[in-house]
Amino acid sequence: MLHAVIMAGGSGTRFWPESRADWPKQLLPLSGTRSLIQDTVDRLATLVPPERVLIVTAARLVDAVRQQLPELPPQSVLGEPCKRDTAPCIGLAAFQILRRDPDATLAVMPADHAILPAQALRDAIGCAAELVEKEPGRIVTFGIRPTYAAESFGYIERGKPLGSSRLSGGESCDVYEVARFREKPPAAVAREYLAAGNFYWNSGIFVWKARTILAALEKHQPELFARLRTIASAEGTSEFQATFEREFAAIRGISIDYAVMEHARDVAVIEAPFTWDDVGSWQAMARLRGVDTEGNTIAAERHVVVNTTGTIIRSTDEHLIATVGLTDMIVVHTPDATLVANRHDEEAIRRVVKLLEERGWKEYL
Repeated sequence: MLHAVIMAGGSGTRFWPESRADWPKQLLPLSGTRSLIQDTVDRLATLVPPERVLIVTAARLVDAVRQQLPELPPQSVLGEPCKRDTAPCIGLAAFQILRRDPDATLAVMPADHAILPAQALRDAIGCAAELVEKEPGRIVTFGIRPTYAAESFGYIERGKPLGSSRLSGGESCDVYEVARFREKPPAAVAREYLAAGNFYWNSGIFVWKARTILAALEKHQPELFARLRTIASAEGTSEFQATFEREFAAIRGISIDYAVMEHARDVAVIEAPFTWDDVGSWQAMARLRGVDTEGNTIAAERHVVVNTTGTIIRSTDEHLIATVGLTDMIVVHTPDATLVANRHDEEAIRRVVKLLEERGWKEYL
């Protein structure tokens, strides 16, 4: 059966001050009225029933996630005792699901992407699941056709075609061999990838058998696999929580790309028939919500703008925001903190968060 694994442990520091440690970006309604994680679960509603959805998040966020997703059974939200990146997260989920369904197929995705239309995603996942059923050892991922030379995304180099099928909306599901996974490139290399025409952005969405990804982790990350197996072996015993915390903390954090994908051989990529945004920073607001005639994106109940262009304005309450003479800025107001930043220097927001940590101002984190 098909199961969904949703990774929801990110901290979203580039969305400070609205994104906080106890309420990070995946819990925020950045693209509409529903939060990013609610949107992610909503997209899968007719494809995977609630009892076959597993959300892996930070232990401190379990209650908040359950509050936002009351339609899911309580056991559908699993809290990690500490952050160890995507490979341990995925392996942990695979062990959990394998206990209930020895032949489980997993659709794995982050909780903080914006994808439209939802039906195209469901169709593409269905296409991927069929490929995996035909060849159970295969790994399938989704590539996004790049629209600019992005330095912040990993890339997938496309190999020979493996065929295509027609989806319900009329789009084609084009499948290719993966020639190679490429790391986030410098600007000049990203331009080469864009010009070549056979590179995709790596969406971070995968479909595979639970046993296939666990076998890959055992082969390429034996120590990580052994600790996850120890955790799984303690399931249902009085020692589970202590074992979980001890063994998971001892794992060296590593992404699934480095842990498995760069070594894997039987990997197929489907050219995504949907639009995709990784919602990585405040810049995403302009893409998701659009801009007005002055190039501004305003998500605030009360605002006044004078001689303001190319600016993103966000407020979470009725606090009035007035801007005068701003160009290409970000202005975000929350009840206890306000950010005013150059729109083209968003990485500096992470430095702000680091400074707050260094000063011990935990109430703003």
